[in-house]
Amino acid sequence: MYTKNSIIFRMSSAECIIRSSSVLTPEGLRPAALHIKGGRVLGVLDIDSTMPGLPVNDFGDLVIMPGLVDTHVHVNEPGRAEWEGFVTATQASAAGGITMIVDMPLNSTPVTTSRDAFTAKLEAAEGKLRVDCGFYGGVIPENCKMLQPLIDAGILGLKAFLIHSGIDDFPEVAEAHLRNAMPVIAKSGLPLLVHCEIAGDPAHGAAQRNPSSYREYLASRPRMWEHRAIDLMTNLCAEFSCRIHIVHVSSADAIPGLRKARRNGLPVTTETCPHYLYFCSEEIPDGDTRFKCAPPIREKENRERLWNALDDGDIDFVVSDHSPSPPELKHMGAGDYRKAWGGISSLQFGLPIVWTEARKRGKSVTDIAEWMSRRPAEFAGMTGRKGAIAAGYDADFVVWNPNESFTVAPETTYHRHRMTPYEGRTLYGRVHATYLRGEKIFENGVFEGDPTGQVIRRQDTR
Repeated sequence: MYTKNSIIFRMSSAECIIRSSSVLTPEGLRPAALHIKGGRVLGVLDIDSTMPGLPVNDFGDLVIMPGLVDTHVHVNEPGRAEWEGFVTATQASAAGGITMIVDMPLNSTPVTTSRDAFTAKLEAAEGKLRVDCGFYGGVIPENCKMLQPLIDAGILGLKAFLIHSGIDDFPEVAEAHLRNAMPVIAKSGLPLLVHCEIAGDPAHGAAQRNPSSYREYLASRPRMWEHRAIDLMTNLCAEFSCRIHIVHVSSADAIPGLRKARRNGLPVTTETCPHYLYFCSEEIPDGDTRFKCAPPIREKENRERLWNALDDGDIDFVVSDHSPSPPELKHMGAGDYRKAWGGISSLQFGLPIVWTEARKRGKSVTDIAEWMSRRPAEFAGMTGRKGAIAAGYDADFVVWNPNESFTVAPETTYHRHRMTPYEGRTLYGRVHATYLRGEKIFENGVFEGDPTGQVIRRQDTR
């Protein structure tokens, strides 16, 4: 439901027709004309339908698909806008066909673990959003009493780490902390998102003696760390009936346990990321710390099993885990995996990365929309508003050419920092235009108009 708060929703008054011979509707890919009014899809019409006096945007045979929803983004503002900020993060999103992101609670200063910190986050975002943006709160050892005020303020979920987060002011939680927090979260109906590696694991990873060796870095964070974290969270999920979401699954060995939990009726969802579906450890050079992330990118056979799990529905959707940093924090000069910040920048390129690999495996545009639009929109509570092209939904679209290739280059990258392991890679699926509530916000390298993205709070999803 739309509120009168102009900070939350600024309704578009534009009325127009947008059409193509390839519009992805819930019934499939087909020729259609979209009647847009007041920021929403008023109707999905026959492609030859005309309405005298209305402007028509005809995209020929380019695919018009629901705007992507990325529910795992580290924007880092306020406090670390030199890493990434709302301006550059949402520009990169628009250029990548993403029309809604959800911001993680860490890497900003202050971290979003209190209502006051959430207020600071909203103030930092005001007037800067090219796309819509929701927010998560954080669960840390001493903030259990702060969770309900965060929930009441409109966050879309809560995030916890079971291992050091990389930021000292967002410490990991132990089982005792989760037992205090989960009854509060369960009552709210919100998901608890958990980084799927566990601290205090007695099966320690191998020591990394050569700091530039990717193989040693990979061995230092074994798959068992993920499995132990997932086992703990599914057991607590069964006990507290709290929605659990396992972020950035990298180990395919964890899939049977997750499948079993869901078959037992537990409210468990999962995601993976483009880098786990595109890269494999055998191809990562020593010293190229652009590839460092946690959990690490694993072997080729593991990658193929992740694709199978995605295809089978054991992994729900794909989101970026866009975790940027200034180049100096990657320690590329020294090639030091131990010191380098663990995060991969890919927010702008998620669609073509996943599509490039998906098309090799016989997947369709419909599959991409399911994994990157509908399911993450549903997870964020936006069913009926985002994730589909249908009457009553927000007129959020990505217009793209699945058959057109391009090479990732710094000059056409809109992240705050242009360092990415995808640089120089040839990808398929170029984004031509992005629409937010019926207004064009990006087309062929040009950002249109002033930022019109809106803050999405929980009360706006119901």
